[in-house]
Amino acid sequence: MPSHAINSRLILLDALIISLMAVLAGCGLIYEYLLSHYAGRVLGAVEHAIYTTIGLMIVFMGLGSFTARKVKNAYTGFAWLESIIALIGASAILIIAAMVALSFSLPQLLADTYGIPADALPRGGVMQNLYQFSRYSPYVFAAVLGLFIGMEIPLIARVREHLYQRHLTHNAGTIYGADYIGAGIGAAIWVLWMMTLDINQAAILTASLNWVAGLIILVVFWQQIGFKKCLAAFHLFLLGVILMLAKSGDRWMQEFTDMLYLDKAVYQTQTQFQQVVLTERYLGADIPSVVSLFLNGRLQFSSSDEQIYHEMLVHPAMAASARQDNILVIGGGDSLAVREILKWQPESVELIDLDKDVVDLFTHPQQYLNPRLADRVTQITQSAFLNPKVIVKIDDAFNAVDKLLAEGKFYDVIIVDLPDPNHPDLNKLYTNYFYLRLNQLLSADGSLVIQSTSPYHARKAFISIGKTLSGAGFSAVEQYHQNVPSFGEWGWTIAVKQGLSARHRLQQRTELPSGMNWITPQNIQASFEFPAHFYDDYQAIKVNKLGSQVLFEYHFNAWQTERGRLTSGKVE
Repeated sequence: MPSHAINSRLILLDALIISLMAVLAGCGLIYEYLLSHYAGRVLGAVEHAIYTTIGLMIVFMGLGSFTARKVKNAYTGFAWLESIIALIGASAILIIAAMVALSFSLPQLLADTYGIPADALPRGGVMQNLYQFSRYSPYVFAAVLGLFIGMEIPLIARVREHLYQRHLTHNAGTIYGADYIGAGIGAAIWVLWMMTLDINQAAILTASLNWVAGLIILVVFWQQIGFKKCLAAFHLFLLGVILMLAKSGDRWMQEFTDMLYLDKAVYQTQTQFQQVVLTERYLGADIPSVVSLFLNGRLQFSSSDEQIYHEMLVHPAMAASARQDNILVIGGGDSLAVREILKWQPESVELIDLDKDVVDLFTHPQQYLNPRLADRVTQITQSAFLNPKVIVKIDDAFNAVDKLLAEGKFYDVIIVDLPDPNHPDLNKLYTNYFYLRLNQLLSADGSLVIQSTSPYHARKAFISIGKTLSGAGFSAVEQYHQNVPSFGEWGWTIAVKQGLSARHRLQQRTELPSGMNWITPQNIQASFEFPAHFYDDYQAIKVNKLGSQVLFEYHFNAWQTERGRLTSGKVE
């Protein structure tokens, strides 16, 4: 064969290998995101889960680079490697989901089998160990995947040098260049597209690329690969696994999801920002079913008692304001806070929420749910978002507030109905900086209220929210609480810009709009009372400043302690 033909073949093979490296780097990064994202769902502490998962994968990628030295045939090793990564990548999320579901359902299954009373379910010992292992299994898969992914670059480097039959001076630079560029492309694909997919679908698509890479190596370098027939058979088997998971994986994930909830999961989707699950407890044709909303596995409302939460959130602030004409709601994409606000006949209600998909679900449920369930959701929301007085803006509240200030807007009441500060993106919406901005938007005789997590389960976080708001220029800041059975003891923080405190103003109001299901002027007043010594360490609790993450740590440590995994909620 002429030398120029050999050189052309080498160049083409080298270009193929470098291109594969870029693709595989993108796959590796997407696996990091997939596992860290799912770990956040399973563990609840999104920030810690993401950092821990990515950190673990990086460490084990380093170990994988050392392990690659043990592989004698780089061609064979690389082909097997991609098959193994494809198998683990395609199935990891489903296996984790299955283990978590089993840890939730096994105690009840044993209780049903052996007639164990409901108050004596087997939760400790082996059951607790199974539960903990299932929750931390994303880290196990992160370590294993990281180990194998870390072997890719050393093996590819050896393949290139074997092709050229010499040491390549710029081998490392070329491979790492392709790796970095591929990882960047993978990150862009994740952010722009894959985040909106079901997590199982994203895993299957990524694993498919690993399978294709392994197949290409197997076909192109057939002569250099050992045990080629065995590897070809495994590839065929792996293709069957991938196709089976592509066909049935979503259904299995649905079944595993059902096992995590007391009620049947009747709708679930993955938006750009979160996993959305609706569950329903069907009680019979003549009894309204119980519908619950979960975001990333956390309960947002249950129709059995959401009236308590939303009435306590909305009506004290509305009643404490001198006027109820122009209202601003931050969060509350389920429309239930707006439903309560409309009872005051305001002139306008503006709502800012980040997730358009959640807002659309509760604006037009008939487009997403079966007719019976859509009617039930409409009954709960009373089509609040379709009221002509309501303006919904899809935006990040942190930035949207500055836009409202630039427009010269003022509001009589501001209602902040955000999820708990369990992520830095939420934590910044609980800072003194953000509250100062809200102060500027509030009318002089207006009031503001913030959902403030549980004063029982996360006392320091609850107090920190009140203390942070006190440092944002409000004349009087107070906190109140109420038992919401689905959540337990829950709390809110209310503030006024000037004049009498909200509690004093509420003492002067003896009537509320019609349509109340729970609250009265009397139980509103009672909700301002707290147990003895509740605020004893008020001075020691810190204000949540922008960038400090103080509240995030208070909240995280409190809920971890509640689950029995920490002994102290101290924030240094």
